[in-house]
Amino acid sequence: MADLDEFEPAQPASYTGKGDSGRTSFGRHGDVAKTGARVAAYEDCDEANAAVGVAMAVGGLPLEVTSTLASVQNDLFDLVADLSVPLDDPEPAAARIRESHLARLERAVDHFAQQAADLSGFVLPGGTVAAALLYQARGVVRRAERGVWAAVEEHPTSVNPLGAAYLNRLSSLLFVLARGANADLGDVKWMPEASARAMAQEDGGDDSADDPAGDSADQPG
Repeated sequence: MADLDEFEPAQPASYTGKGDSGRTSFGRHGDVAKTGARVAAYEDCDEANAAVGVAMAVGGLPLEVTSTLASVQNDLFDLVADLSVPLDDPEPAAARIRESHLARLERAVDHFAQQAADLSGFVLPGGTVAAALLYQARGVVRRAERGVWAAVEEHPTSVNPLGAAYLNRLSSLLFVLARGANADLGDVKWMPEASARAMAQEDGGDDSADDPAGDSADQPG
């Protein structure tokens, strides 16, 4: 049996251990806590980008949709680049989220909404594989939006609020894309208290109530 000393030293691992203290060097913000709002927003946006990537990879989406989402992924890199550099930094950032980013998403929402046909009612986040993945990505994007707003509130002079506005538009885009992905199959509409009412009927009771769902689309701005 060979002695351990005879083996060549291992190659450097793909980790540094520098963040083991709970702090990290975050762009031009310098040394900050990993739990800080700006770092949390960055990571939420990174996760949102990955969720969009999963929907593209396994959702079987049309080329027009995947092309749009590929552009969105590039935008999300713009967003994290923006977060990495203080808004009031004298040196320019590699990228900033601008009004034109939002305008392009608004145009995409208007376009794909026509393919969704029916945008009314509250729907369950499922249906086709594509729709389920798009709904899931939308949930991650909405969390990322909240994270960016939290960073804006905590650091109003250094975090670009257009990043949060972009995520709000992206949430709307993913919603209409998901509805479009279910256009042939049909969405499953929310039925308020459906299981409770069914149980009451089995027990012979009358548990009817007014429908609180209404007819408005589930597109909070």
